[in-house]
Amino acid sequence: MTDAQPAAAGRGDGQESQRIDQWLWRTRLFKTRTLAAKFVSSGNVRLTRNGDTTRIDKASANIRPGDTLVFTRNERLRVISVAACAGRRGPPSEAQTLYEDHSPPPPPKSKAAAAFERDKGAGRPTKKDRRALNALKAGD
Repeated sequence: MTDAQPAAAGRGDGQESQRIDQWLWRTRLFKTRTLAAKFVSSGNVRLTRNGDTTRIDKASANIRPGDTLVFTRNERLRVISVAACAGRRGPPSEAQTLYEDHSPPPPPKSKAAAAFERDKGAGRPTKKDRRALNALKAGD
């Protein structure tokens, strides 16, 4: 078996499957495979297959097309349906064809935080801006 081909995981039924850490990395949901493996090993990923939901705590767990992954990353809930296994880590346009994202939209930014957004290249905030921002943070 080569790394470029997804394995059938020795089940004999011909169903295509792949390690979850490899799949998360190849679909560009994680920057490195090591980060994906650590994230999965921490028990933050739930797998739904045929209506049964289980928590995955091993990076070597296999996923198949049709599975649904649910996890929270950067304070955002992600609901990902596996459409296909990845043969390689290709460009982002290719990676996006391997899954369907059913995640809810991110929460809107608060008005207070939006008031302190600065234009790119606007320079450093003034002392007055910093004090206003610190007052806002202290009020939360």
